[in-house]
Amino acid sequence: MTPTRRDILMGLAGGIAAAAIAAPVRAQPFSGVSRLLCGFPAGGTADLTSRLFAEAWRGKLADNVIVENRVGAGGRLAVTGLKEAAADGRTLLLTPDSVFTIYTSVYRRLGYDPSLDFSPVSPVCTFAFALGVGPRVPDTVRTLADFVAWVKADPGRAQFGVPAAGSAPHFLGDVFYRAIGVTPAHVPYRGSAPAIQDLVGGHIPAVVTVLGDFLPHRTQPGMRMLAVTSATRSRFMPDVPTFTEQGYAAVTGIENYGIFLPSRAPAAMVDGVARLVREAVAVPAVVEGLSRVGMDPFAQTPQAYAQFLDKERVQWRPIVAASGFALDE
Repeated sequence: MTPTRRDILMGLAGGIAAAAIAAPVRAQPFSGVSRLLCGFPAGGTADLTSRLFAEAWRGKLADNVIVENRVGAGGRLAVTGLKEAAADGRTLLLTPDSVFTIYTSVYRRLGYDPSLDFSPVSPVCTFAFALGVGPRVPDTVRTLADFVAWVKADPGRAQFGVPAAGSAPHFLGDVFYRAIGVTPAHVPYRGSAPAIQDLVGGHIPAVVTVLGDFLPHRTQPGMRMLAVTSATRSRFMPDVPTFTEQGYAAVTGIENYGIFLPSRAPAAMVDGVARLVREAVAVPAVVEGLSRVGMDPFAQTPQAYAQFLDKERVQWRPIVAASGFALDE
């Protein structure tokens, strides 16, 4: 479902090498302001990543680039905002892949067609997810095996928060809980921040969300990271085993944040913005900023990214179907 670390490094290296020959967006930056839409709340990794790239593109894409948080509907409000925007390059979207891959299997009436309404530009980074537990879970639960035993002793405890219904963390958590033989009960939030707040506050036993969103909270009383979803241990949490190491190989997956333009955007404009992505992911300040929130820089050509998204849509379809979860709109 996801690129390997070798794919990531090769894609990044190839992207940087291609930067010199890609077509520019324009001879000069846009005068005035360009908007980078983000469908998730301030303070989360999507927002922080958006702000890193807005800063990197200030004076290159436009005189000023601002982040506009359109929060709600699992990130789809921002997607709709891009669909309705003029294809003049002044409005872009940064979003997790899932709104264009997983959501096609979740929503009966999605409201947009990922293949027709948008132009994929490039991923900007890739990241894993993690399962964290909080003070509602006894201190004696220190490992994933301990947690499995605790949940199975009372299946009513199989409740976990996710940053959005129908997101990758939702279905990865669903796969895990079903693998241990209990019926999962996901609790959707409007982003990771409120989910983790409830976890720290003891209102919910567990959360599956973006690994980087856990990093500032690992020292909070009662917080424990039990597993990560990457194929190998994350450099950001090297002490936390993968699900695969602990016997749950099906709970493996990482995701990208990517940049999109409206489908009507000229090819030269798409290529030009892709060039700006490749330049930005090679900037030390951007790399350092991504690392602070648990992200690895990653860029692809627009064509490669579009092919990747097509493949992801197919691969997530049976996982969503097996969950039985669907939404009307």
